[in-house]
Amino acid sequence: MKKLYLLLLMSASIIANDAVHSYASSEECKACHTQIYDEFYSSMHANSTPDKDPIHNAIWQKHPQNIKQNRYGCGKCHTPAADNLDKMKTPGQIAMPDINNKTHQEGISCAYCHRIKSIELHKKHNTNIMTNTPKNYFGTLEDGIESPYHEISVDGNEHMKNGNVCIGCHSHKQNKHGLNVCSTNIDNEMDGANCVSCHMPKIEGSVSGLRDTKVHSFHGFPGSHANSEMLTEYVDLSIVRNIDNFIVNVDNRTSHALLLHPLRVAVLKVKVIRENKITQMKNEIFVRVIGKNGKPAMPWAADKTLKDTMIQANEKRSVEYDFKIQKGDTVDVTLGWFLVNPKVVKKLGLENEKIATQFTEFKKQSFAF
Repeated sequence: MKKLYLLLLMSASIIANDAVHSYASSEECKACHTQIYDEFYSSMHANSTPDKDPIHNAIWQKHPQNIKQNRYGCGKCHTPAADNLDKMKTPGQIAMPDINNKTHQEGISCAYCHRIKSIELHKKHNTNIMTNTPKNYFGTLEDGIESPYHEISVDGNEHMKNGNVCIGCHSHKQNKHGLNVCSTNIDNEMDGANCVSCHMPKIEGSVSGLRDTKVHSFHGFPGSHANSEMLTEYVDLSIVRNIDNFIVNVDNRTSHALLLHPLRVAVLKVKVIRENKITQMKNEIFVRVIGKNGKPAMPWAADKTLKDTMIQANEKRSVEYDFKIQKGDTVDVTLGWFLVNPKVVKKLGLENEKIATQFTEFKKQSFAF
């Protein structure tokens, strides 16, 4: 009976983890999909591993799975093409990121994304269910694409068509305390919002050397790390001038918070230029702080949100400045962010990493009066 129980437990684990699959290397895609490969190669999907992303690595170095368990549970979303992903996700197994393992360095590979057949919705985090046919990829071209290397299936995969292919990893992540650490859609509802339409916009260039098209979906995945200028159309800045003060409005017209990860901090910078004099207003900070016992804590230890001033989905945030604008004044407004909260940069050992310390100017606009 005990043996049967263990066998059933192991079987359940395999089903829940969707087993391990073999994926073609992204390098194999380069010959035909040259432009797409170049976009992908510089994206965070290609650079999601601890060896390529210094911010992720800094967190991983402090993670209990690294220090105590010797397994890389983050691999579920950060190295999903790993040939030992099942061990990475299974408590009691030893499976660490390996810089010499090519499947680990694939990151979130081309073949991995294009073989997502369906998505299982779960309370703690979702699971991607993969096709078992190595050369059967899913795409969005209405009539498919003929290739001597693989097939493209466009029928029967609603997730590719409606953009929800991303929610297997990007929907939510709940820790052992029941806290949603990082959430795109906190209620886990597929409300029809299309991740792909915003984060994979159509740009000029052919899909493939075998199939000439005028446009293709951008595979650089614009977000807070890179290519963020492609998302500026979804956030509007405006000013209301009053008699004794003025108000800056930030209108977030997306279906999720402006920034999702609690490590990040958004900043609104405003200055008034009067003749040759510049008056710098106090920076407005937008942040979500998670913690435990009233103090900030790492994602795996936090059990509540201590502070949340982040601009939320479809929210128009107004910030008032006690300053009287005169005729001839110019007001410069800059909205941007730090990928790592400046308060924890040193604690994470990232003070010498440009990506962790630089301020990204997302949208900048001048208003003349």
